Amino acid sequence: MSDPVPEREYDRAQALKAVAPFLALGLADLLLLLFWGLDPLWGFMILPPILFISVLAWIGFRTGFIDDRAEDRAAPVDDR
Repeated sequence: MSDPVPEREYDRAQALKAVAPFLALGLADLLLLLFWGLDPLWGFMILPPILFISVLAWIGFRTGFIDDRAEDRAAPVDDR
């Protein structure tokens, strides 16, 4: 049997680095839509999903859930 793969620990800073580009793209999209003259009410309707998905991604990276899923797919079928 092989040695178990050591679990990677993610801290808040690494999770923030992973999520920040996606959050920045979402907020940039929101600002672009508002500068194009879209009603600000639509901006407030677009903002909650952007923040919600960013928080879910941050939690996933922070807890290592995303890393667990990547290792599961990489394992051979016999090891599952």
